[in-house]
Amino acid sequence: MTEAAPSPSAPLADQGAGAGHGAEQGPAAAPARPGAWRRLADRVRASFVHLARLVRTTAFKLLAAYLVVFALFAVSVIAYTAWHTRHLIEAQVSDDLDREVQMLAEQYRNGGIQRLVYVIDRRTRRPGSSIYMLTNFQGEVLAANVADLPFGLLDRAGTRFTTYNRPDETGSKTHVAVVQVFILPGGYRLLVGRDIEERDTLRDLVIWPAQWAVLLIVVLGLAGGVFVTRRVLKRIDAMTAPSETIMAGALSGRLAVAGTGDEFDRLAQSLNAMLERIEALMVGLKEVSDNIAHDLKTPLTRLRNRAEEALRTADSEADWRDAVEATIEESDGLIRTFDALLMIARAEAGQARKSMVDLDLAELVTDVCELYEPVAEEQGLDFSFATVPVKVHGMGELLAQALANLIDNALKYGAPEDRRGAIAVRLSREGSDVVVTVADSGPGIPAADRERVVERFVRLDASRTRPGSGLGLAMVAAVAHLHGGSLGFADNAPGLAARLRMPALPG
Repeated sequence: MTEAAPSPSAPLADQGAGAGHGAEQGPAAAPARPGAWRRLADRVRASFVHLARLVRTTAFKLLAAYLVVFALFAVSVIAYTAWHTRHLIEAQVSDDLDREVQMLAEQYRNGGIQRLVYVIDRRTRRPGSSIYMLTNFQGEVLAANVADLPFGLLDRAGTRFTTYNRPDETGSKTHVAVVQVFILPGGYRLLVGRDIEERDTLRDLVIWPAQWAVLLIVVLGLAGGVFVTRRVLKRIDAMTAPSETIMAGALSGRLAVAGTGDEFDRLAQSLNAMLERIEALMVGLKEVSDNIAHDLKTPLTRLRNRAEEALRTADSEADWRDAVEATIEESDGLIRTFDALLMIARAEAGQARKSMVDLDLAELVTDVCELYEPVAEEQGLDFSFATVPVKVHGMGELLAQALANLIDNALKYGAPEDRRGAIAVRLSREGSDVVVTVADSGPGIPAADRERVVERFVRLDASRTRPGSGLGLAMVAAVAHLHGGSLGFADNAPGLAARLRMPALPG
């Protein structure tokens, strides 16, 4: 039993099915082309936007200006070189023609016209010879190696440019030459010239490469400008992104530093230092606000309660007087607190720098120590001070207040319970700095708390039972910073040594 041969229509059916399948896919695939064109258009648009952004940058404008100046300079140099070369060639040709005309005129004077014809005929046979034509007074050519000169060229003497043809050349090619016409005795006309095609060839050899060189300079300059501008813009974008984050409130953000040490790194480092300072000020402001709300609430509440108690319980004029005096005393404490905050703020803002003068720090320390010496003796403390002659540039009122705060802290917290305490104030010179040291024999400050005690309203547990607002050391630190110095602490074994350091004036 033989198998049936495939029907010729089967392939057609398969082809039709395939065509039908492709037809079914057509509507689904049709939107792909507009989508692809749209994506291509978006890419082209983004490229143009990026290019326009590059062109608007200062770096690209500076490079473009430099490129224009350099291109103009190059064109000027090339144009001057071409002109100077052409001038030299023309001068050399003119000198050669003068010498040759004089030589031929000399031949004519010595041997007559026959001698001149013979010399010209010999010269025209040399390879690369000059252009010669000798005619009689009737215009008949006696010797020549040119043809088709312009009419009337030989009528007057002088040097000029002209066109000519060579007798041995076929075709209509025309040459250009610079010629000199000389009229000899007897009416003979002598023409001597040089073809200047070499000059034009040399000019082309200079001009065409120069044009390509200028074009190459422009193209490479633009490419270099785009490359440099993109790198500059990339570094600026790297600074812009953190800046936007910082402006959104994240003060802990910092600008990236590439580590190359270039101007962008220096700018980033300066801005980072500024951001660190701003962050510290903002944190300090927040802490101050919190501390003011916390620490001043108690005296204000106490002030109100006393006034309320006086209204409720006072029966006599003496009770009212006591209540008013207590209120005034509490108000004075609040005023001193706000005065200290205002002084710290002014010192940290540097507003007092305009009032700074050169002053004798030894005299200032002596005055403050003499003021506190009787107070220390009343409290049963040994008080001593020593100074050296030294001058500083600063504000005496603030320095006196800072030293008074240090001595006052020593009087409050520097007295030991089991023995007689001592306070020593020393003014010394250490290199280019001056150091004011206030040392006591008390319990001191733990090393872990020494950085914290200079913050506003910070009071250690041992001092909370003593009167104060926790602003004394903060004010001293602000005054030290205002004068370009610092406040530090060290062990006095036993006790604490507070060291106020600042630059000293030379001398």
